[in-house]
Amino acid sequence: MKNLGVYMAVFFLLYSGIMFWESLSMDYYSEYGPGPGMLPRWVSGLTFVFSIIYLVISLKKDIILFSRILPKGEGLINVLVCAGSFILFIIIAPLLGFLIGSTITLFLLFMRGYKWYWSLGLSASISFIVFWVFGILLQVPLPVNDLGW
Repeated sequence: MKNLGVYMAVFFLLYSGIMFWESLSMDYYSEYGPGPGMLPRWVSGLTFVFSIIYLVISLKKDIILFSRILPKGEGLINVLVCAGSFILFIIIAPLLGFLIGSTITLFLLFMRGYKWYWSLGLSASISFIVFWVFGILLQVPLPVNDLGW
């Protein structure tokens, strides 16, 4: 079966079912009004119902094939490079720190459209600005190396 709609409907059925089950462990009401379990219970319940409706529609008439969704040629290479650089960042950021990891990742992404010196300059600048704003100004804990960056 190559119908992407069926796979997505089943995925959201499972996801919303798990979220609904987890929301049952939270209080629906609190002493001041709606509790922390009200919104997740309603959202996951509605998502579950809409997923069933979408599953029926996908099985009957709305067939979406994988081959129509995925790009071909250069577009597919761009998608793979983007996904690969994301995975690379997840692997190297804890080891090398946010600043070096994001510079390497952005450099690989920018190399597809810019010359190497522009790619290096842009990636280093953007990484430093993001590190400065989030790590220093806002005090968001970012992964750092032994040097603190």
